[in-house]
Amino acid sequence: MGRPRSRARRSTARGEEGGASCLEGRVAPGPPPPASRPRCARAPCPASALATPPAAERVMVAARAAAWLLLAAAACAPREQDFYDFKAVNIRGKLVSLEKYRGSVSLVVNVASECGFTDQHYRALQQLQRDLGPHHFNVLAFPCNQFGQQEPDSNKEIESFARRTYSVSFPMFSKIAVTGTGAHPAFKYLTETSGKEPTWNFWKYLVAPDGKVIGAWDPTVSVEEIRPQITALVRKLILKKREDL
Repeated sequence: MGRPRSRARRSTARGEEGGASCLEGRVAPGPPPPASRPRCARAPCPASALATPPAAERVMVAARAAAWLLLAAAACAPREQDFYDFKAVNIRGKLVSLEKYRGSVSLVVNVASECGFTDQHYRALQQLQRDLGPHHFNVLAFPCNQFGQQEPDSNKEIESFARRTYSVSFPMFSKIAVTGTGAHPAFKYLTETSGKEPTWNFWKYLVAPDGKVIGAWDPTVSVEEIRPQITALVRKLILKKREDL
């Protein structure tokens, strides 16, 4: 009677042990995955965002683009050549850039020491230099022997004559040709831009502060006759400089 009960107990114990071992071999389930969040529906673009810009707006955009293109082209375009871009050798033999006279009014003259116009012009030119020289003005004298061979001496002798006889204080340059194939580039420019080529001594070319030619006169026109025009240009320059201060 006692043995069957012990078997039952053993069976029960084995069953419990087997059940425990089976449970130990299983992987414990993890937590359930989070519920996916509902995706928000993208709002449709308003019709105004897809609409073509008004005509006035398109015109404005095109105008701005054109303005920028013009500015870019102007910045890239080479500057037009003027009188002050050239160089010349002064009466002492030193190469000088005419750029140093930019910003001033200049009266450029081809001079000669033995011409019938010499005395009249040298005196008037020196007086003009004395009166207007302190106010951004210069006479620029270029000796030339092309007309009547009336400037035959050396540069040193030409300078000595002008300083001694007329006490000139304006800049003087070495003897050059002012016409023909061998003309100095600065005089070629004066001739081309004014449309007037020197045909004798003491031609006068008025050059503005920006290097552009304002006027040209032959030797029969006296310095006194063109003085009002020169003075007006100098006064205009003085007023501009005062405004810029």
